[in-house]
Amino acid sequence: MNFSKLFGFVFLLVSFSSVAQTNIMIRAKAKDAKFIGTSIGGAKIIVRDAQTKEILAEGITKGSTGNSEKIMKQPKERYQDLSENNTAGFLAKLDVSTPTFIEVEAYAPINKKQAIVKSSTQLWVIPGKDIIGDGVVLEIPGFVVDILSPQTHERIPGEISTEIKANIVMMCGCPVEEGGLWDASGFEIKAVVEAEGFFKEVELSQTEKSSTFFGNIDLSKGNYTITVFAFDPKTGNSGLDKTNIVIN
Repeated sequence: MNFSKLFGFVFLLVSFSSVAQTNIMIRAKAKDAKFIGTSIGGAKIIVRDAQTKEILAEGITKGSTGNSEKIMKQPKERYQDLSENNTAGFLAKLDVSTPTFIEVEAYAPINKKQAIVKSSTQLWVIPGKDIIGDGVVLEIPGFVVDILSPQTHERIPGEISTEIKANIVMMCGCPVEEGGLWDASGFEIKAVVEAEGFFKEVELSQTEKSSTFFGNIDLSKGNYTITVFAFDPKTGNSGLDKTNIVIN
């Protein structure tokens, strides 16, 4: 028997068992945008043992969306962190005494139910070996789309034009606007109006207010479903919201 190898193995087990806590920084980052933090309600983070599904840690990412210049404009070098001290994240403090294979889940943005996306990954955690800095970054694709008008089940007279208005932001809450860093002129933003035997698309244009888009449509009597969507052909980001109205 190779006693040196046996001694090394036993020493390794003892070393692992003596470690009480391992820190893992977890962040959620909007695809083609910034980190998801306090300003939009954060991302719900759940860390599980991949085999037993036991929850080892959970919480909400908190902090700022990060430095726009560093994240969106500057070339990224190898090993360079995109995050800073106040950038949104959740520090998971795991009590593991042996190497543990974990699942990390992010649900974001947690306060926007129609827009929530789940992103997940798996990795080994070695006791005492912290993963900090940017840490584990989960990408969250899409747009947050909120229909502002018409309101749900609103009854609208048929003799007036129906205004469709929506607020559209990136998944981090960053603004979508003509000529902006997230340039609406490169996105497809439309309303799809449907009823039995009726289908029409309406182009939505930006109002004077950032991230707010509108269009008008004349409708006859009936029950209609309105879907507003945003799509970026360059990144594949997409998002939508739906509502139903009644034209008297």
